[in-house]
Amino acid sequence: MILKTSKKIGDKLNIGVITWAFSDKVGVVLLTNFINILEPLSSELFVITGTLHENVIFNKKIHIMNIKHLIKKESIVIKIFRTILMQLRISFNLIKISKNIDVVIFFLGMSLTLPMIFAKLLRKNVILVTTSSFQRCAERTYSNMLLGYGGNIFSGIAGFLEIINFNISNRIVLYSPNPIKEWNLEKHRNKISIAHEHFLDFDKFKIKNKFDERENLVGYIGRLSEEKGVLNFVKSIPEALKERSEIKFLIGGDGQLRDKIERYLEGENLNDKVKLAGWIPAEEFSTFLNELKLFVLPSYTEGLPHTILEAMACGTPVLATPVGAISDVIKDGETGFIMENNSPECIAENIVRALAHPNINEITKNARALIEEKYNYQAAVDRYRIILYPTLK
Repeated sequence: MILKTSKKIGDKLNIGVITWAFSDKVGVVLLTNFINILEPLSSELFVITGTLHENVIFNKKIHIMNIKHLIKKESIVIKIFRTILMQLRISFNLIKISKNIDVVIFFLGMSLTLPMIFAKLLRKNVILVTTSSFQRCAERTYSNMLLGYGGNIFSGIAGFLEIINFNISNRIVLYSPNPIKEWNLEKHRNKISIAHEHFLDFDKFKIKNKFDERENLVGYIGRLSEEKGVLNFVKSIPEALKERSEIKFLIGGDGQLRDKIERYLEGENLNDKVKLAGWIPAEEFSTFLNELKLFVLPSYTEGLPHTILEAMACGTPVLATPVGAISDVIKDGETGFIMENNSPECIAENIVRALAHPNINEITKNARALIEEKYNYQAAVDRYRIILYPTLK
């Protein structure tokens, strides 16, 4: 599908970017990367978000509009009301900048249906960049609410909003072709592009500790939430220890499941085997990854997790579920390890398999070479240049 604009070939677009108010620091990293990619491709760049802070500095052509959205533990009714209010505030700010932008990119904002509708009413080109299924995330997040019916109710609502979002978008950007079939997007194939905002600083993410000299430390680092499958990873630990009693485990990150994880570890007497590191600052992330012998990501739904790329760049093999774009990057026995599902039994079995793999050193080298080739800054800019500019009339 062609994006219509009054710009001439060779002119740079004025771009608006709208995001959800991320509640985790990973979202900040991804948004910052995305802004840096669009910077050389835009004349003016307007970003409506609730994420970036004053200490994040860009050049003068990048305009940040922060929408404050406090994350609190509250009833579902209040949460819905606050979400609608936030979307109205985003829409109001979109109206204010509408005359200054040619295209609006909704970045990881699959739930922002109301601002998307406003963008279409303002006759703007709409690009939706999405990494995971909003419907599946809602199903996992609310599965224990409303007497157990919350997952079904909210996944139904999320699925309805997804249909609206996909239909009103001029272009849909996915991390991989895999979700086209998985999310029933065949009818939108003509307006789907494949790209991502991932690129790494290879001076920071590099091999510092030789793989053979590392302890048998297996870790998960990320958001402690249902869709990440982290509880399944925690429950796999006793099973893995039955086979390899010398293994130690690391869990880094924070989120709604932290208390439940702490209670499980204490109840199973695993505190001497598992270190809960809490949220790991960006400047220390590479150091932690260089300590691991295996990085595990047992997600139910994903786009292309930045953490697995960082782990691979640090010479740390990854064991993950084949969701989203993960299977495009990790080929079992070649650049990492894939597990059939994320049940605790399957995770434990594959942890043991991965640590005992005879070619694990070769796998780490292959993974590092792949990341160097495909996940550098220029490659990321070129992907979005192809999306934004060949379609100009």
